[in-house]
Amino acid sequence: MKQILKSALVLFLFPAALFAQELKPTDAIPFDPNVKKGTLKNGLTYYIRKNSKPENKVDLRLVINAGSILENDDQQGLAHFMEHMCFNGTKRFPKNQLVDYLQSIGIKFGQHLNAYTSFDETVYFLPLPSDNPEKLEKGFQIIEDWAFNANLTPEEIDKERGVVLEEYRLGLGADKRMEDRYIPKMMYQSKYADRLPIGKKEILQNFTHEKLTNFYKDWYRPNLMSVIVIGDIDVAQMEQKIKDHFESYKNPANEKPRKVFDVPNHKETLVAIESDKEAAQTQIQLLYKDYEAPKKIKTIKDLQDKLTEGVFSTMLNNRLNELANSPTPPFTYGYTYHGGTFARNKEAFQSFAMIDEKKQIEALKVLVAENERVKKYGFTTGEFERAKSEIISRIENQYKDRDKTNSEDLIWECQSNFLEESPMPGIEWEYQNMGKILSSIKLEQVNGLIKDFIKNDNRVVVITSPEKEGLKKVTEKEVLEALVVNAKDLKPYEDKAVASSLLRKPIKEGAIVKKETNDKIGATTLTLSNGAKVTYKKTDFKNDEILLEAISFGGTNMYSNEEIKKTQFANNGLTEAGFSGLTQNDIDKFMAGKIASVTPYISNVTEGFRGNTTPKDLEYAFQMLHAYFTDLNFDKAAFEGYKQKQSNFMGNMISQPGFYFQQEFYGYLNKENPRWNGIVPTEEKWAATDYELAYNKFKERFANAADFEFFFVGNVDDAAMESFAKKYIASLPSNNTKETAKDLGYRFLKGDVKKVINKGKDPKSNVTIMYYGDATYSSNDAIAMTALGEVLTIKLVEELRENESGVYGVSARGSMSKVPYESYGFNISFPCGPENAEKLTVSALAELDKIVKNGPEEKDVNKYKEAEALEYKKKIKENRYWLTNFTRSFMNGSNPEEILTVSEKVKAVTAKEIQEVAKKYLTKDKAIGVLMPE
Repeated sequence: MKQILKSALVLFLFPAALFAQELKPTDAIPFDPNVKKGTLKNGLTYYIRKNSKPENKVDLRLVINAGSILENDDQQGLAHFMEHMCFNGTKRFPKNQLVDYLQSIGIKFGQHLNAYTSFDETVYFLPLPSDNPEKLEKGFQIIEDWAFNANLTPEEIDKERGVVLEEYRLGLGADKRMEDRYIPKMMYQSKYADRLPIGKKEILQNFTHEKLTNFYKDWYRPNLMSVIVIGDIDVAQMEQKIKDHFESYKNPANEKPRKVFDVPNHKETLVAIESDKEAAQTQIQLLYKDYEAPKKIKTIKDLQDKLTEGVFSTMLNNRLNELANSPTPPFTYGYTYHGGTFARNKEAFQSFAMIDEKKQIEALKVLVAENERVKKYGFTTGEFERAKSEIISRIENQYKDRDKTNSEDLIWECQSNFLEESPMPGIEWEYQNMGKILSSIKLEQVNGLIKDFIKNDNRVVVITSPEKEGLKKVTEKEVLEALVVNAKDLKPYEDKAVASSLLRKPIKEGAIVKKETNDKIGATTLTLSNGAKVTYKKTDFKNDEILLEAISFGGTNMYSNEEIKKTQFANNGLTEAGFSGLTQNDIDKFMAGKIASVTPYISNVTEGFRGNTTPKDLEYAFQMLHAYFTDLNFDKAAFEGYKQKQSNFMGNMISQPGFYFQQEFYGYLNKENPRWNGIVPTEEKWAATDYELAYNKFKERFANAADFEFFFVGNVDDAAMESFAKKYIASLPSNNTKETAKDLGYRFLKGDVKKVINKGKDPKSNVTIMYYGDATYSSNDAIAMTALGEVLTIKLVEELRENESGVYGVSARGSMSKVPYESYGFNISFPCGPENAEKLTVSALAELDKIVKNGPEEKDVNKYKEAEALEYKKKIKENRYWLTNFTRSFMNGSNPEEILTVSEKVKAVTAKEIQEVAKKYLTKDKAIGVLMPE
């Protein structure tokens, strides 16, 4: 009966429109009518869509159907190098004028303005204001220049070598070394194994300018390009602009064919067992590669087949998740899917897991056994219905927010349609028809998929792990033996009954004793009978989103020095036990098809909850809040499982040079702090961890609801909020005590200090420069400190990256805080070559000193203001920004109405104020940490 009701619910979700027309398997999938798609005479494809989220903004994208796979042997790395060169000067914007201009209109380099290069494509991103015709026109000039008019001068090419080599350096390490060894097996006898986008160091250092120019001329051509325009625009105007800027260009007379490269099949099972002393985790990848190239999804039948695979993956992943949540987890996490590999035209049935380094073969056997269990017994009806409900809830969520979707999210569909012919019927069509397609899928069809997925040939196993004393390396023989499972030993999956409720204890409803409204920010605050406060703001930013956070002062600063060391690494694992007598797996099953998530936390100075839900599922979020407050399970076995997973994930992190650097540097700064317990939980620290103490301290932290304020932002309903607040929050235990943020008095090491830490075999360094200390908090100083970080970042990029070619990326960040004590902090950080670490540190400090002595340049201050203005326009209509404002106001004891004046305060910041804050705080002592190779 329950299953029939669930099926009826599926049909209910897709009303009248579901039956608007009968779908036939041979029917073509329609193209989204909201998108204007066209092709110019020269073959360039364009997509245009009007979308008003966010307002007065447009996202431009230039997509080149060409990447590293098309490089000649002596061009390896030049597809990516070409991407760099497009930002280094074009016909209309020579040298650094392009980045300089875009920064002047609020576009941040690297954050907004960006690009990427992969095996098969190169893609450029350009977000712009759409309410200024001149800026919009310049935007089209820029993407036109990227496509056809890059300035590839010998001087600029040679200058950029250093930057690209620094990016190459960033990728060095254990993962790269192991990847270089297993990729030839994973992509057996394929060109993909020899064309990693970053390229080869010796080619990047020595290629002739002509090689790069040839790549640009060969592959940057109209019939391999797409221009995508989505935003708050007029479609007809944008179409004309595309024609004006791109129609005149022609393809080369003797154009090279755009080949599609295959990944050959192989009869044997290829095994790669790779280890490295700096590897952080142990991982398994198991691939059963398809014999044929993937079929294009053109018809309803094609879509049904793909959806069937989605249902299959959902069910199998739910099983793997249950295993990961068990008291004896075989892996930290695992997942399986049928889909793409590195190659565009080769898919595979793939299983992945992060595992215990000492149980590699056992974990592989589990992955294989779960596949074989499905093959022998299939899935259950209950699993099938839950998987479909999960898929439907996601589609329903997208449909409800169809008019609130950000342009940057929509643009990817167009890109996939151009590059891979992926269907894009639009969310309206999907909502109207996916339920019907799902209901037409039979469980037998899903169960039958695995017979084609699993095979004894065309198979690859990759295992990567740390290399250390006492850890035995597995053999290829052991791996091959683990792939053979005796089906007779397998039992059917047991689908336990789904819980009927998230709560098991009776609730004594409280009352609302006071209701206040703040018309300026549209917020309502309810004071409840137990002293708790609930503040909510109804927004129309998203139709199907509600974000929540609860916060109270206290945190682990209320623990003794001994207690913090016994509980630090246990706190995040307390929820593994579940609540209300339900295991985590019980909760996951109950929540199938529902969208609500709530997670408790305990930080240094606060405790609380963070979560999200939909209007439909809001009550479940309230129930989770209530359950965590009143009925958290105590389960030592579940905690032991959490410890095992954390050991798998974190146990070897310290072997990574970057992580080791963080541990050692912050340990050095905290050497006078008796509460410092490191970043990584070692075996000794786990042994000292007291789960029962952590559990009892959690209960203590969440014993008094009157000390909390609960914030909700989104599409909330007043009546629902009042009803749920009375029932689930006003009923929570409370007392009359109020805690404040406690300052324990411990500080980072004082003085002008420097710590050099040696770790790692690669020629990689990292520099961190820190200024910090106590300070009387000032909102004006706080804004000026943030501005200083942004302005200095602009100068550091210009000097360290563009002029000295010494770094790939560099950043500066400044802030001030009131909790738990009034303080300031300012950081400069960058990776670089060891030979340049000292020189670049001097250069970075010199740029800061220029601001201290002379103040920042007005043009850089204006760049900061323009970027902040654009960001503010976007963020002020986002639920997350408002929720953060409420919690920050709670922490700082400030008025949440200040969110309305942020823009004015940013506009009011002067170069003089930025200089003054630099003089005030950044001429004192500093701490410098430098990572150097061993």
